[in-house]
Amino acid sequence: MSDHHGNVAPLGVFDSGLGGLTVVHALRELLPQENLIYLGDTARVPYGTRSADTVVKYARGCARILVERGVKALVIACNTVSAVAIEVLRAELDLPVIGVVEPGAEAAVVAMARLAQTEPGPLGCVGVLGTAGTIASGAYSRAVSKINTRLEVVGQPAPLLVPLVEEGWLDGQVPELAVRRYVGPLIERGARVVVLGCTHYPLLRPVIERVAEDIAGRTVPIIDGAAATALAVSQLMRSDHIEPNGAGIRATLDLLVTDLPASFASVAQRFLAESLPSVAQIDI
Repeated sequence: MSDHHGNVAPLGVFDSGLGGLTVVHALRELLPQENLIYLGDTARVPYGTRSADTVVKYARGCARILVERGVKALVIACNTVSAVAIEVLRAELDLPVIGVVEPGAEAAVVAMARLAQTEPGPLGCVGVLGTAGTIASGAYSRAVSKINTRLEVVGQPAPLLVPLVEEGWLDGQVPELAVRRYVGPLIERGARVVVLGCTHYPLLRPVIERVAEDIAGRTVPIIDGAAATALAVSQLMRSDHIEPNGAGIRATLDLLVTDLPASFASVAQRFLAESLPSVAQIDI
């Protein structure tokens, strides 16, 4: 396998579809000098409803394509893959692999610790909104208990939120009602912080924040897994595992999809909040 070629080797990012572009957006903000290749497996989206074996198989295919393109690290911008396939990929690949679950869990634990300093009495638990697959996997519970065994995690599948985001319904009554339906049970079960356990959800963050505060009657910290993941990547780069790109280079962004490049491009614009490079279709 190639070594991590000089400085200009890109970071590879993949997801089952579009959602991982929130991670790309966060990486572009935090590490503007880094070249990125993004692969969205749009032919086989969604992963959240698939069996673990199928997700592992798909994840291997996506990883192989990015490794062949010489990436120096792999960012799994998909909660489902991070939940069920990250250990397999770490065992099989000789480059750093970062998922979205561990950074999100870590940020939630930090937020709970902050609350504990300001609020007396029992603290409640960490709430996670996610796809059915991510919630069923228990990945956030495991990741949180690795850091703090005393913190309880409650999960809530929120299947309507992804289609709302992809349709661009980011405000108004419809997303508000859907968010209320999912966030309500989390707050009732004692959630004091809410982790956005799906990379689509950051686009609904303002609605989620508002609804959670309204139901709880106080501020509820909302943990954006995409931003937490970008931070984890930058920390990994600083700890010298990954050679950073030289400053002053205009970073490139390559977008690859396995199907429907035109419809991907039209929605991707919303996720990235920048003008879009061309989208190439590839076969896996």
